[in-house]
Amino acid sequence: MKTNLFLFLMFILFAAATSCSKNQSTTALKTAITTEILKDKIKGGWAGQVIGCTFGGPTEFQYKGTMIQDYQPIPWDNDRCKWYYENFPGLYDDVYMDLTFVDVFEREGLDAPAISHANAFANAEYMLWHANQAARYNILNGITPPQSGHWLNNPHADDIDFQIEADFAGLMSPGMVNTSTEICDKVGHIMNYGDGWYGGVYVAAMYSLAFVSNDVNYIVTEALKSIPQESEFYKCMSDVIGWKKEFPDDWKRNWFECERKWSSDIGCPDGVFNSFNIDAKINAAYIIIGLLYGEGDFGKTMEISTRCGQDSDCNPASAGGILGTMLGYSAIPEYWRAPVYPVEDMDFKYTTISLNDVYELGYKHAIAVLEKNGATIKGDAIEIPFQEIIPAKLEVCFEGHFPIARNHVEKQLNINNQEFELEFEGNGFVVTGNAQKLSKDLPEGMLEFEVYVDGQKVEQVKMPTSFTTRRHEVVWKYNLPEGKHQVKLKLLNPQEGYQVRIDHLLVYSSVKPINAWKTN
Repeated sequence: MKTNLFLFLMFILFAAATSCSKNQSTTALKTAITTEILKDKIKGGWAGQVIGCTFGGPTEFQYKGTMIQDYQPIPWDNDRCKWYYENFPGLYDDVYMDLTFVDVFEREGLDAPAISHANAFANAEYMLWHANQAARYNILNGITPPQSGHWLNNPHADDIDFQIEADFAGLMSPGMVNTSTEICDKVGHIMNYGDGWYGGVYVAAMYSLAFVSNDVNYIVTEALKSIPQESEFYKCMSDVIGWKKEFPDDWKRNWFECERKWSSDIGCPDGVFNSFNIDAKINAAYIIIGLLYGEGDFGKTMEISTRCGQDSDCNPASAGGILGTMLGYSAIPEYWRAPVYPVEDMDFKYTTISLNDVYELGYKHAIAVLEKNGATIKGDAIEIPFQEIIPAKLEVCFEGHFPIARNHVEKQLNINNQEFELEFEGNGFVVTGNAQKLSKDLPEGMLEFEVYVDGQKVEQVKMPTSFTTRRHEVVWKYNLPEGKHQVKLKLLNPQEGYQVRIDHLLVYSSVKPINAWKTN
């Protein structure tokens, strides 16, 4: 009797498991959404970016390595967006950069190649910095993606740039994280690699999941599956998620733990040995600290992601866009949404696209991506194809390179000083500086010089004086044999009134430095 009862119970359990498995393979493969909700969420995503960028605008890089204290007011009123649109439109580089790629998809279709995006980006009128500007220079000088974003060609490869520009990829891919990663692979490697690229992949994944979940914790955690676990980026985000569980009501403690473990930038020549930190990891950590501790409240999310400091307009822009997608435009509180109303018909600087335009374009492109990926669309009902999230390929920047010195140089290459030499000991170096015209009345110029390392010519460099087309650093080389090296720069076309200014020498070693104050 006991044997029969045992067999009967085992049969029931097997049947239940089989039924569950069948249900998962049939019903869980698709997610239902209406066209009205889809439109509302896309509007919420774009509007949320503008709100976050505007709110954090006054504090951008004003708080480096420190949080913004609670007693420090951050202004917000109904004229805030309009004032920035009219007086400081460059604040919205988070948005008009996205629109460059949205416009390419609109003109050339979903299969537009990376080079089309790269050319549109490189030839745009707007000013760029860091990984974006390094990539622009590379593209204009014949280094195309993905090499334009690779760390050997771009010292800013781990910077935040694609992280602030990847929103469009998630908004085009409702509920389809792998699809958003494919779009990121095409566009994000124009300017970034490794952790810098993962920042965009992760942000886009959170946008994508915000269409199909109303649980911020799920969105933050599930999106991380798109990142390879071996990467430093994954480990940093995983720490933040873990610290949220350990310190559930104390975002500042989470922030302190991030600073202690993850605030050492080794790539960006402007951030190494400085408190300035535009590294993707630490700023992505601030995004998810805002999301996790904001707990779905738009105001709390804005406040926390901004008060984490550093790139404190871009981080709330990402957090606001993700949360705006999750909530939908109609559920963003009026207090936060009202300042957007006066600007929704105003074109973003450097574009012919307004928020109202991109609401429509975003919906159009999302529908096209859904159809391309096998979504069922009947009337107002959409069944989103389920995708088991696949992590992106592993990429590592600056592997085996540890910064050991930042030396002030302050020299010039000019008509009176046509050669410059320096020595260092290590396996890599970056020389910072730029090309200059010494009078505003002079036309923009182009200086050229040869680079010799250990007596061998390794590069001939063009240095435009134009800010838009400038080379972000003077010269750099990584992966040299560990040891003593000599670097020589030889000016080829000296011109009266023009010079290459050399500011700092940043030195790397394959040997990780040990602090003298540490004891065993």
